[in-house]
Amino acid sequence: MKKSLLTLALAAAVAPAFALPSLLPATGDLAFTSFNADEDGWSMVSFVDIAAGTTVYFTDNEWTGTAFNTGESYHRWTTGAIAAGDVIRFSAIDNATSLAASNGTLARQTVTGSTNFGINQTEDTVYAYLGSSATAPTTFLSVITNGSFGTASSGSLTNTGLSVGAGAVQLTSSSDYAEYNGVRDGQFAFSAYKPLVSNVANWAVQGDVAAAAFVPNTTAFSVSAVPEPSSYAMLLAGLALMGGIARRRKI
Repeated sequence: MKKSLLTLALAAAVAPAFALPSLLPATGDLAFTSFNADEDGWSMVSFVDIAAGTTVYFTDNEWTGTAFNTGESYHRWTTGAIAAGDVIRFSAIDNATSLAASNGTLARQTVTGSTNFGINQTEDTVYAYLGSSATAPTTFLSVITNGSFGTASSGSLTNTGLSVGAGAVQLTSSSDYAEYNGVRDGQFAFSAYKPLVSNVANWAVQGDVAAAAFVPNTTAFSVSAVPEPSSYAMLLAGLALMGGIARRRKI
């Protein structure tokens, strides 16, 4: 009896907490991990579970602080089921027939004035966001630029909830290719990776290179499991129960 109760207490302490998938990602929950102006693509990591069928928009139209300007592209990504730590690659977004996402479906979003579907080597910015439509963002998730935020050619962070180093990555100006090369394991929570991925010091940034054939690292991020505080409480309660049983047997 004593051994059985102790086994149950230990099992409860180390069992992972059950968490339902997020209905929608929040600001900072998706982060860019690569940027390729030659291949016209990028990759992203999710720090939360995302339910299949979630719609995420991308645009390289500059955000003015209140709206997107015109002349560049919009894309709509309909996700498959995503687990926290998964890395998704988006490729050939300038090609109407071969553009793709490694998870879910990526498609062009038709918007009046949207004519340039590629990524420019010089001062281009890609925003990822949720919205009621491609042109009506409701939640900015993350952003990356090879220009300088706050300029007319690179766009603004005003009213996005993002800042450089916190969901916004500002690469060296006019970079063809850049990729996060920091750690992808060893943290105790996925949220701990957010400042690491947003810190350009943890990126390998290349300037004028022929990067069309470069393939980003899509190794998933992982966390080191530790018992939840509630699990420690359950373990202590189990041990206290065993101690009480042992004392009663001595009486």
